[in-house]
Amino acid sequence: MLSRNFRLQKVGDARWLKQSYDFSKIAFAIDELVILNVSRGEKNIKRYADNIKEIVDTCFIPVVAGGGIQSMEDVETLLSAGADKILVNTALVKDVELVQALIERYGSQCVIGSVDFKYADGSLDVYIENGSEKIAVGLKDYISSLVELGVGEILLNSIDKDGTGQGYCMAPLQSILESVSVPVILSGGAGRYRHFIEAFQALHIDAVSTANLFNFIGDGFPLSRDKMIKAGINLAIWDRSEEQHLKNYFKMEAPDV
Repeated sequence: MLSRNFRLQKVGDARWLKQSYDFSKIAFAIDELVILNVSRGEKNIKRYADNIKEIVDTCFIPVVAGGGIQSMEDVETLLSAGADKILVNTALVKDVELVQALIERYGSQCVIGSVDFKYADGSLDVYIENGSEKIAVGLKDYISSLVELGVGEILLNSIDKDGTGQGYCMAPLQSILESVSVPVILSGGAGRYRHFIEAFQALHIDAVSTANLFNFIGDGFPLSRDKMIKAGINLAIWDRSEEQHLKNYFKMEAPDV
């Protein structure tokens, strides 16, 4: 799906994603792949898990899965399909006991708190249920409550900036993020590699995320990582000889069975 301000447009399926993006190549350009079930209405966890299985078959990087998680069984299904971490959003408000149980069973490092927000009239408001329901708690206090709850990371996604490619929401977040004690991932708005650099330089964050894949097709991700490293952003530098090894591996023809 291609999303803009949380309005969805289908662009392909899991097979299209594998055909369009060489995972053996971008595995050395990105640190995690976040796969979200953004379908509206009742979500089919089994079908979603099958899509994850197909994608991770050639994806040698950590995978985060989320969207519509309502039970421990849902999480077990996604982890069994190949997910390494779980992302929760609405459950952080409507089923705190489930989130606590997930943290207790799998550890904080496995549970990412997803926060969708809007900035309007000087206020940072939090939304759940695919961005359709505003909660009573403001962004700063909500982030503090998630840290206290015990999530291992927080993914902040700007609904206003989502899919625009015009850059991240930054200025309103500066004072809020200075004191957050868990890793923060910023999402919503990236369209150029310079947006990544600007976010790292302006905010106390640990990672940036983009769902606007069309802006980074081809060599977009490797080039973006190289640009960030040259700009002084503290990123891991991988052994590119291993990258070539993986490319050669995926060019091999599967043996007849």
